[in-house]
Amino acid sequence: MKSRLLICYAGWLLSSCATGRPVPADYKKDVLLRTNYGDMVLRLSDETPLHRDNFIKLVKRRYYKDVLFHRVIQYFMIQSGDPDSRKAPGGKPLGEGGPGYTVPAEFRAGLFHRKGALAAAREGDDVNPLKASSGSQFYIVQGKVWTNGGLDTLEVKRLNGRKIPAAYRQVYTTVGGTPHLDQNYTVFGQLIKGYEVLDQIAAVPTSKAKDRDRPIRNVRILKTKMVKR
Repeated sequence: MKSRLLICYAGWLLSSCATGRPVPADYKKDVLLRTNYGDMVLRLSDETPLHRDNFIKLVKRRYYKDVLFHRVIQYFMIQSGDPDSRKAPGGKPLGEGGPGYTVPAEFRAGLFHRKGALAAAREGDDVNPLKASSGSQFYIVQGKVWTNGGLDTLEVKRLNGRKIPAAYRQVYTTVGGTPHLDQNYTVFGQLIKGYEVLDQIAAVPTSKAKDRDRPIRNVRILKTKMVKR
């Protein structure tokens, strides 16, 4: 989901540069997500400071320890962050839990749903017209590689004529992703290590019944921590 080292990290770091205050050490670190399928490393975007800071806060509080990837759809995404999943019995529908608050949407033109994008889950537009993000639930995009023809059809049938930028198209037709989610869910980071783990988790067998694509065998976050870049 995009380092911006050369532009003084926009926003928060500009204020730091102006005041002379040191940059907090956590903003120079990545997030290790250790699962029972292996390790993934996520880099948070400084263009989405509300989501960045919230995620760092939860990681440092060990909020995600023992939480499941409760919704997995191959060639789409893997979703986690529901605290109710820690002790949920098999077959129980999940996806409603959280810390009791939301995070305002932070849509940025340079952050889109390429493979490996880290993004925030949220409730639907009918109850959430401002597209505010869940306080804790997130997903990592697996997606698929598109053809230009497929993207053309997507623009007409799902995007109501909205054009996919050329730079996005180049990525979606080579690396892959889920373009119909752009500007609807906040992307706030990018997977930088562990793509093989992402693909393994996305391929686990799931139930298609009322428990909403929950893996039949639990996929669990064992540990999260801030790590040096």
